[in-house]
Amino acid sequence: MNFDRVKAALKKRGYAVSSFEAAKDAADYLDQQINGMSVSFGGSLTLSEMNLPKLLALHNTLCLPSQMYDDVLGEVDPVKAMSTDVFLTSVNALAETGEMISIDGIGNRVASMMYGHKKVYLVIGRNKIAENFEKAVWRARNIAAPQNAKRLHMKTPCAVTGRCHDCSSPERICRGVSVLLGKMFRMEMEVVLINEDLGL
Repeated sequence: MNFDRVKAALKKRGYAVSSFEAAKDAADYLDQQINGMSVSFGGSLTLSEMNLPKLLALHNTLCLPSQMYDDVLGEVDPVKAMSTDVFLTSVNALAETGEMISIDGIGNRVASMMYGHKKVYLVIGRNKIAENFEKAVWRARNIAAPQNAKRLHMKTPCAVTGRCHDCSSPERICRGVSVLLGKMFRMEMEVVLINEDLGL
């Protein structure tokens, strides 16, 4: 994929942007950039597939929001996780025009994207890129959310049918939707693009 249009749109919105052909190269880059810091993560298959939590645990202090990374050494403290030096996560969709869409059930991920850290890294595989804002929202609601509900064994209509029903299920994971329109004030934000399919 040619990331030129996406990179230009993200830079115009104030983000630092780096891009890599392979997930391993992106992981090596992040492993070098983040050293001797306090680090937390949003729930992310992308980060798990890249082995980033384990890599960073070797030379950083990890504070995890929950037991989502069972095999990673780190303190589990949802409150402290909201104020680490560095926060890493992915998004559910990125429009080629630069908007990033995320859907959350607890709120820690979308909150930490926007506030509380010195630097946020948004790590995004090519499969999450949509042509425009409307298609990015559609992707987040009808691809990422149903697949995550199914993966988490939630009893929701979307886990069965594979599409959003805007349901009232008590196990609904679509409880908060965030749209990043640009880099937040007073915080460094870097988007890491990877030319591989990663996460959901």
